[in-house]
Amino acid sequence: MASIRKHSQTGALFFDFRYLGRRCREYTTLPDTPGNRKKMEKVLARLEQQISLGAFKYRDFFPNSKIAEKLDQTDSVLEETVVAQAVGNLGQGADKVTPLFKDFAETWFAEKSVEWRESHKKTVRDDIDKRLIPRFGEMAVGAITKADILSFRADLAKVQARNRKTPLSNPRINKILNPLRQILCEAADRFDFRTPFQNIKQLRVKRTDVEPFSLEEVKRIIETVRPDFRNYFTVRFFTGMRTGEVHGLKWKYVDFERRLILVRETVVDGEETYTKTDSSQREIQMSQLVYDALKEQEKGTRKLSEFVFCNREGHPLDYKNVNNRVWKPLLRHLGLKVRRPYQCRHTAATLWLAAGENPEWIARQLGHTTTEMLFRVYSRYVPNLTRRDGSAFERLLTSVIGQSEKQLAIESNTEEV
Repeated sequence: MASIRKHSQTGALFFDFRYLGRRCREYTTLPDTPGNRKKMEKVLARLEQQISLGAFKYRDFFPNSKIAEKLDQTDSVLEETVVAQAVGNLGQGADKVTPLFKDFAETWFAEKSVEWRESHKKTVRDDIDKRLIPRFGEMAVGAITKADILSFRADLAKVQARNRKTPLSNPRINKILNPLRQILCEAADRFDFRTPFQNIKQLRVKRTDVEPFSLEEVKRIIETVRPDFRNYFTVRFFTGMRTGEVHGLKWKYVDFERRLILVRETVVDGEETYTKTDSSQREIQMSQLVYDALKEQEKGTRKLSEFVFCNREGHPLDYKNVNNRVWKPLLRHLGLKVRRPYQCRHTAATLWLAAGENPEWIARQLGHTTTEMLFRVYSRYVPNLTRRDGSAFERLLTSVIGQSEKQLAIESNTEEV
């Protein structure tokens, strides 16, 4: 599909299209502006129309092009032969000029994996080995078609999810297709063919609401949980820290004097690594409950491990172990809906909002750069944002204008006396 692109170095726009079986790029000196794109789109529309009608003359569109010079040396008979071959052999013999998927996937993984965490490497590696290579491994990357991808996606939708009786969810299918998309797009760029992922969109993912606990439920959980996890969940419920951040919290990052928790590292699948984003590097203010919980925890693990919350060997807590042996059984025992421990973070945010804390302060505590996500995710928990009954404005009027009227009445009565 023809397109208008921007040069990565000069910033100028250029045409990118295919003609006679080859990829053609024609560069301009036009900067990337809406007006220039609109002009070029009109030219591109005519170009595609001429190609589809078989009436395209390269030099008419690009008179100074080196490609036009080469095409001038080709007589009409040869040109017709080239076109026939390009159409007749479309998709055939692609494996002769492009590597097999299984080989290029290894190249792509080796080049990209240096950017990822170990947990993400493992996930992508598993999807490549168990799903992508069995399906596309012996195919040349240039021979994989859009129909092949759509067929693969349809088959994935019939696969039963692990440990469940339901098929794979749309988010899971999208995650499996993402490395396939990246591999084929990279191959298309390197070996000069059109990516088969053109116009294949990700499956729609339903928006999921947060499910925070009420303050009363939090109280019940903390009072009922095993004593050795009481401090752990107190910190989780009242700091908004992510699971990996809590598990990666070290004593050197607990500042009792200034009552701050410094979020600097995280633990994911047993690996100590950098936080999720740069903005996740933050300082969380301790409430009195959190301060007391950490002081109590200090008695048990300070001399045992560098980690605040650890197992008997001093190693960081294992997420699956905590989830399956402590968290889920506790919720079932209390008759509460079972949900992910991550809801502790959502609970902290909603409790802060309900208490009327400054949204900017809350965003900083959670590690968000702006309040946008705060209002988008927790809008129905912001006082008066969902009620829309004007009560806040009413209180303002009463406190300011009402007081002024009362003062005027007092002064009027004083004058009469």
